[in-house]
Amino acid sequence: MRGRKKRDSWGSRLGVIMAVAGSAIGLGNFLRFPAKAASNGGGAFMIPYFVSLFLLGIPLMWIEWTLGRYGGGFEHGTAPGIFHSIWQKNRFIKYFGIIGIFGPLVIFIYYTYIEAWILAYSFFALTGKYKGIIDQAGMQSFLRGFHGLEHNRYFQGIGTAYFFFLITFILNIVIIYYGIRGGIEKVCKWALSVFFIFGFIILIRVITLGAPDPLKPDWNILNGFGFMWNPDLSALKSAKVWLEAAGQIFFTLSVGIGVILTYASYLSKGDDIVLSGLTAASANELSEVILGGSIIIPAAFVFFGPVDIQNIAASGVFNLGFVTTPLILNKLPLSSVLGFMWFFLLFLAGITSSVSLAQPAVAFLEDEFDIGRKKAVSIFGIISFILCQPAIFFLGRGVVDELDFWGGTFFLVLFATVEAIIFAWVFGMEKAWDEIHKGADMSVPRVYKFIIKYITPLFLFFILGMWFKQEWIPIIFMKKIAADNRPFIIATRVGLIAILVILAVLVKIAWRRREQAGA
Repeated sequence: MRGRKKRDSWGSRLGVIMAVAGSAIGLGNFLRFPAKAASNGGGAFMIPYFVSLFLLGIPLMWIEWTLGRYGGGFEHGTAPGIFHSIWQKNRFIKYFGIIGIFGPLVIFIYYTYIEAWILAYSFFALTGKYKGIIDQAGMQSFLRGFHGLEHNRYFQGIGTAYFFFLITFILNIVIIYYGIRGGIEKVCKWALSVFFIFGFIILIRVITLGAPDPLKPDWNILNGFGFMWNPDLSALKSAKVWLEAAGQIFFTLSVGIGVILTYASYLSKGDDIVLSGLTAASANELSEVILGGSIIIPAAFVFFGPVDIQNIAASGVFNLGFVTTPLILNKLPLSSVLGFMWFFLLFLAGITSSVSLAQPAVAFLEDEFDIGRKKAVSIFGIISFILCQPAIFFLGRGVVDELDFWGGTFFLVLFATVEAIIFAWVFGMEKAWDEIHKGADMSVPRVYKFIIKYITPLFLFFILGMWFKQEWIPIIFMKKIAADNRPFIIATRVGLIAILVILAVLVKIAWRRREQAGA
């Protein structure tokens, strides 16, 4: 057997909890969640949301923590090796694990660019670059100019956006370069501390908002919370609402991506995963439901009223984050300071997520090819930098939406389904139940034994089935894509297929090397 270098490890229990929470806490908590909740029944949305959390999110979280820690004992930090360590008799199962590297990589190559927008807007807030803009049309023009999609008095090209992308990309690579304990853990501890401080300061400011127009006393913060949280129970009859809620749980907990598998692989056999996983999930839910659900939509109601708020809630994440939010912040005292705090907390949430997305690919190179950390990060940095370019220069052609669907939606659910089946039916529920509780400070309620084995896989199959029924044909045949954008979408799909094929070849090479070395 060939000698292997010692794998990296977490410095403390708090460190891994903060890192996993940092991976989960991201832009979706503050932008995607409030928009989805407000446009899907308000408080009624929380019923399918919490049902999905308890039947889908928490079980998958424990599944991934358990599989990751188990695979780490065999010196595997990514899904191909972890799946193989569980089902060694099946020589094809490791290829299903490719999705656990593919998904995070695809999300990383567009997520870092969006992250760069947030860093730029925190700078714009401090310098007052968008301060004089007073309406949606003006702020949309500002955003389009920033993206290089139009020339205006604010921007003459994509140069500013690309400059902030370079800063953001380099920061990500530097953090990853310093490893699990020296880079990711340290940054997540610091970043989440600042994140929650800024978040609660802004929340207090929103709660204390008065009605800005004495002629419109109903435009107040209490009615803003009412718009966000009063339940429209008729929405529960819609399958779309239930699917939206389940989808949000996937996004918010970072399950089904492969990141938690990798993070958990750096644990030792005696490390608790039951309470640690639950704590990380709870920190994410605090940031999403309490902070994310109580800031933007209620504040927008105060300034835009009950009519415009309907359109704002349904306007999409980018419009909510980069058009409506700056307009709201402009109307507040100390708008520059609050604007900086808001966008910087989003940036901190983003970077703790993006470094986690890079780790599976880096861990794959380290564990399966015995490549040192520095060299593995250098390889990842060069390749991912090249792959980022289409998302930057063809943003207006739908490339980011295409990457998000395959990397951050479809393959995410498919991978979660594979994980659930392997865990409960291949690994075996009895063995899996024992593995979950090794080193645990608390017991998982026994009802979850039934939920993990039957309910969670069925729920996942239902989601996949509904997506195939409702979305598959329009997406495959690009029915909603403008004709002049279709060549770019086809090229993106060819590129994604090429990434999958290359990953499959690399897995084959890695296992051939292992066999030849007698490992």
